[in-house]
Amino acid sequence: MGCDVSYICTFLSVFFQDLIYLSPILLFLLVSICALGQWIGRIEGWSTGVSLYHAFINATTVGYGDFKPMKSASRILSVINAIVGLIFVGIVVGIGVYAVESAMSVVF
Repeated sequence: MGCDVSYICTFLSVFFQDLIYLSPILLFLLVSICALGQWIGRIEGWSTGVSLYHAFINATTVGYGDFKPMKSASRILSVINAIVGLIFVGIVVGIGVYAVESAMSVVF
């Protein structure tokens, strides 16, 4: 039981330390996703809420399809937004993998 708690504590410690360390990059990417979403929304004539919703659904590659860009410029921006989202998710997943490896090496 003590091993499980040690593993979880090490994982969380490493994960959140690395999130804080990389927070300027992650914040820049989040702001970029929001700005691209608003730009797309302005081109398409969407509200702020719909624009942010579309930006994050697109950036996480979920893509429900309920709001989709119809104009060429907003479609190009949506592709850029998806790429920025992939970079963001990739960094967070990388931090998680590193935290798991670190916790495994400490516990086992």
